[in-house]
Amino acid sequence: MAFSTETTAQRRRFSLRWLGEARIAALFFFTLLVINVVLTPGRFAPTQLGVLFGLAAPLILATMAATPVILSGGGGIDISVGPLMALINALIIQVLIVNNGITSPLAILPAILLAGLASGLLNGFLSVVVRIQPIVATLGTYLIYSGLTIYIMPAPGGSVPDWMATLSSSASIVPIIAVAAAWFAITRLPYYEHLMATGGDARATYTSGVPIVWVRLIAYALTGMFAAVAGLSLTALLGSGDPNVGQQYTLTAIAATALGGVSLAGGRGGIVGAILGASSIFLMQNLLIYFNVSTFLLQMAYGTILVVAVVLNSEVVKRKLGQ
Repeated sequence: MAFSTETTAQRRRFSLRWLGEARIAALFFFTLLVINVVLTPGRFAPTQLGVLFGLAAPLILATMAATPVILSGGGGIDISVGPLMALINALIIQVLIVNNGITSPLAILPAILLAGLASGLLNGFLSVVVRIQPIVATLGTYLIYSGLTIYIMPAPGGSVPDWMATLSSSASIVPIIAVAAAWFAITRLPYYEHLMATGGDARATYTSGVPIVWVRLIAYALTGMFAAVAGLSLTALLGSGDPNVGQQYTLTAIAATALGGVSLAGGRGGIVGAILGASSIFLMQNLLIYFNVSTFLLQMAYGTILVVAVVLNSEVVKRKLGQ
């Protein structure tokens, strides 16, 4: 394949592309961080960082999960990420812990990753192989997962084992590091170049001999597994099962990816920008809560962020700004 013989300089350009794309997100993040530290210094004390990361981790991980599919292009937006997180929460608490008494991480972690992989492959099959519009295909699985979650766990309940509880406190950053490390390893592989090229220009990439169907299928699989880790983090944060959580993370995660410089058209951006975008939204949430802003205005803020981020990342605006 043509892409497998690219030079080291070309590989570096692919892997560091986020530096230019995430500048707005980085500026926004550091501005919000300073304001938060000034207004709520106790929450950002070193002793509170574990709890802080625990609160932010589900959103950050949901955003990281949404990124691979978006990067693959072809309108690849997976709106089932949030409901999958809720389904993972129900599977962990109700199916594994309550029904079967399984509490070991050696059993729970592989089980949820397999569930995430299955979800990703299902969405990928519908979107890439059957060629249903991705937003329609994942809307279908969104509704399926939402109904299945309520069927498995009609009401909140259950509790988490001690090792999982630490993922919302002292070890809250571990899932983020694990997913980031996995993504970093992927960026060192030819697959990453194929992914970015497919998202940028699928037709030219196909003529170069790259199997874009497999590239996009793998992207959906990665999104599913990363979303499963986000579901684990959400379960740790809740400390129990709740069928009514998870769905709200979908649109927030998409807004965060756009804010982080990830092009919704595909082929531009990366996980680092997505993390900055998610962290910025979390810090904004913290500020709005501090000022006792209505949740209705919070939803309006998400929509505004999404629209503004997409506009700022558009090619027309970037050319006018000289980027």
